Amino acid sequence: MINITIPKPDVSILKQDHPELSHIYGFTDFHLIPRDMGGIFMFYNDNEELLFMGKARKLRPRIKKHFEDTVSPMKMHREEVTKIDVCLIESPVHREIYETYIVNELQAKYNVDKVLFK
Repeated sequence: MINITIPKPDVSILKQDHPELSHIYGFTDFHLIPRDMGGIFMFYNDNEELLFMGKARKLRPRIKKHFEDTVSPMKMHREEVTKIDVCLIESPVHREIYETYIVNELQAKYNVDKVLFK
């Protein structure tokens, strides 16, 4: 049996109700997410329910793309996101393993293409 432990977030950013700075859907702390590092990211709602998670070779641009892109699976649900957790993971193989495990174990609501076991 393989034992996988979900990593603790290296960065967490929260949605602000009335951000004074320029923002994307209420998030103003994107600068805390490394631009050129790989890892996994998780979008949560008010109830700490996992909405979506993904992996990226470059985290910050990939996360921002989910809030700007017209083809993102999150495009109809962006307003629900209140917290973003980021875990820095450089190994592409480890990112893939974590993504598959987390989507299946935590039942990410909008990761419909990645769910392998029900």
